[in-house]
Amino acid sequence: MNTNPALEAIERLDRIAVRHDIEHEGRVIRWREFGTGEPLVLLHGGHGSWMHWIRNIEALSASHRVLAPDLPGYGDSDALSTELDFDGLLDTLQGSLGKLLGPGARFDLAGFSFGGVVAGCLAQRHRGVRRLALLGAVGHGLRRRQSAAMLAWQGIADEETVLAHMRHNMGVLMLHGPIDPLALEVHYRSCLRTRFHSKKTSLGPALGKALEQLAIPVLMVWGEHDTTGDPAEVGPMWQAGRAERPFEIIPAAGHWVQYEAADAINRRLLDWFAPR
Repeated sequence: MNTNPALEAIERLDRIAVRHDIEHEGRVIRWREFGTGEPLVLLHGGHGSWMHWIRNIEALSASHRVLAPDLPGYGDSDALSTELDFDGLLDTLQGSLGKLLGPGARFDLAGFSFGGVVAGCLAQRHRGVRRLALLGAVGHGLRRRQSAAMLAWQGIADEETVLAHMRHNMGVLMLHGPIDPLALEVHYRSCLRTRFHSKKTSLGPALGKALEQLAIPVLMVWGEHDTTGDPAEVGPMWQAGRAERPFEIIPAAGHWVQYEAADAINRRLLDWFAPR
């Protein structure tokens, strides 16, 4: 019997998912589907998986058909031929999504962190995206606000040391408040199965360049203490005076804003993606 409440929470949500293994050009992408309604695609961040949305899926799937993939090179999905092939990641994701939804499908799209870069670039390619939400988005090319160094965990045999290093890294990068067991379990399990190197793309300006080409409504939300950039600097730069491109800062939250401020984010996303 499993006595790990965090693992039980993950397994409970995973049990209610409808799994789709979609092959595109020899690589299989695992999608998890929850609920019914208009499609809403959720893209996780670097060193992540579908579990980055663990505190959002149930709320969002009450009114939407939520589709949460493991991106190529993450979680249950196949890896790419190289660990830095961002264009290949986009090609594979777009191809698998097209097979899942069918040609000409319309859908809403949300991305967290590196997943925001993927989402913005996917929206630039795919005319079916209705509305976009970016949470803790990177890809702006500006300075980070990271105040401490990350600790390496790769190649360490002792599990307790690995967990200690991951907890430290979460405090440096992911969360402003306390790191609870569920957050650590999600991070641990996702990191161990990450095979794509997202850092170069995350530190570059790819999302900003994609946003310059987008005419669809875009919601941008950061936690007040997001260390991957200064929201007060990035938000106005990307908003560029456009009313259909609001940006918001959530008080007392860090980078993983949809986890740390789940209730507020769920309300905001439900409003943003409500039928119009």
